[in-house]
Amino acid sequence: MEEPGPVSVAVSGGEKRACPDEEPKHANKRPRVQGRDVGNECTNEGDDEEKLLEEEQEEEEDTVAECDGETFAEMMKHGLTEQDVGILKFVSDHEGFSGILKERYSDFVVHEINKEGKILQLDDLSVPVEAEEVPPDEQPTKSQVLTQEQKEQLEALQLFKNKEDTVAIEVAEDTKENRTLLHREVKTLFPGLETKTEEREGRKFIVAYHAAGKKALAAPRKHSWPKNRGSFCHCVLYKENKDTMDAINVLSKFLRVRPNVFSYMGTKDKRAITVQEIAVLKISAERMAHLNKCLMNFKLGNFSYKKHPLKLGELQGNHFTVVLRNITGSDEQVQQAMTSLRDTGFINYYGMQRFGTTAVPTYQVGRHFECYEVNCQDPEAALKKLPVKRCVEGQLLRGLAKYGKKNIITAFGMIPRNNRLMYIHSYQSYVWNTMVSKRVEAFGLKAVEGDLVLKGGTAHVLNAEEAENHSIHDVVMPLPGFDVIYPTHHVGKVYRELLSADNLDIDNMRHKVRDYSLAGAYRRVLIRPQDVSWQLIHYNDPRVPLVHTDVEKLEGKPAPVFLKEGKYRALKMEFSLPPSTYATMAIREVLKMDTSIKNQTQLNTTWLN
Repeated sequence: MEEPGPVSVAVSGGEKRACPDEEPKHANKRPRVQGRDVGNECTNEGDDEEKLLEEEQEEEEDTVAECDGETFAEMMKHGLTEQDVGILKFVSDHEGFSGILKERYSDFVVHEINKEGKILQLDDLSVPVEAEEVPPDEQPTKSQVLTQEQKEQLEALQLFKNKEDTVAIEVAEDTKENRTLLHREVKTLFPGLETKTEEREGRKFIVAYHAAGKKALAAPRKHSWPKNRGSFCHCVLYKENKDTMDAINVLSKFLRVRPNVFSYMGTKDKRAITVQEIAVLKISAERMAHLNKCLMNFKLGNFSYKKHPLKLGELQGNHFTVVLRNITGSDEQVQQAMTSLRDTGFINYYGMQRFGTTAVPTYQVGRHFECYEVNCQDPEAALKKLPVKRCVEGQLLRGLAKYGKKNIITAFGMIPRNNRLMYIHSYQSYVWNTMVSKRVEAFGLKAVEGDLVLKGGTAHVLNAEEAENHSIHDVVMPLPGFDVIYPTHHVGKVYRELLSADNLDIDNMRHKVRDYSLAGAYRRVLIRPQDVSWQLIHYNDPRVPLVHTDVEKLEGKPAPVFLKEGKYRALKMEFSLPPSTYATMAIREVLKMDTSIKNQTQLNTTWLN
């Protein structure tokens, strides 16, 4: 789920230098309920809705636009706070302090941890050399190699910089072998170009051209894929200030393929620098590497060919490098806060980005989905007041106006499926946050009789003796659904009361519409990060980068030099988290402050003034 927006002025950049066309706007991929990775906040929630989303995405993308009639600041006047979504408790007793999160998107860097436990990095832009790709007796001789001038002409043709529609290359020594090698070299070095042989005034030429007009990077013919090569090109995607689905859509557009030929282990949010593995079906490393010339704020590298795609959730987690600027805490406060985070951890709340940024929280809409209820008395009047009609809220209001408030399920059908599920999952998350706060308030940070733990993937209720042998790190709490059990202590009753207040029956959570019938899941109450480290940094210029990125390392740029004294202080921290965990909730535990966009915006505005 995408981070709702910046908390400070951002330096935004485009994606394109010279490749054709603009990338399309696409609806965000639906969040997944539990146990998979979605985002730099490590939030992969949901189960098996991915395939349906891919089928629906193309038809939905043109119907959903952001509701941008209000300015961001105006929305934040009504924005949610942590208390609104059940985020109430802390683990440690250290004194909190203030700091600014994501003042620059480069202050939040995420490296994916693959299923082997390796922290992925972009450190190689070369294309793999495949053995026996060209037999030794067919190696090009000097007369058959493209000249530098010819390469420049072909590149200009490929990127539509050439006024001519073709580039003709004369075959110096006209043999079938030489012509074959020239055909192969042009197609290998300049993906998207086709070639043909022409005879002009008794001389043979290899003529390069775009096979499908401006479809410059059209997919290669299937029979051209080498049999000894794995069908999937795996690579590391480095991106800045762009979420994963937007990045995939951009790559798909320039390669002229459908987005569903790509696979990945988790989606990463927009306002960050992120590094993750992606795989693409039968697109060569050469074609992928060529995009490095066309796109800004993207880099592709560490190429390899494998027989299998990637699967959502098969990663081990994410490694975060986070800079909190303009902190007020003393050295002792920072030491206490970070030591507690390392040794004890934080409450595994669903973060604020799970619940939206506008005055109508996503969990409230999800609540109405589940209980067939709607609060809007005059949808037509509400629609007229809506600044932008082609947003999700506008679609819902049109549905209510068209089908009536008594036909709510049909009206909700006006909203794209991924958005409908997002609302429902948001409601589940709100209930979980609220119940965990109740549980911590009642019993503190120890396992007690009636708590739930997982044994072999199955929830088990602790008795008094078992509770003595378990810690709070073993305890899980359920997201409401038809296939979970609830704690047997009084918090289990509070679940029932909360759902009942929302007109939901805890004993009958199945829904006649399959999309709204959720099984539920279990989520750990506390998370203890791994690989925790930190340092205090002094700086004078708020615009100076404080993290050395993978691309800067590749380009040989020096690492930031930190001052011994400076006008401002920043806390730079690193830690690793498992999937389905929000980094902002770890940061909240350190600062002891509200991480909502509303609060961060107010804090940043105060500092800038």
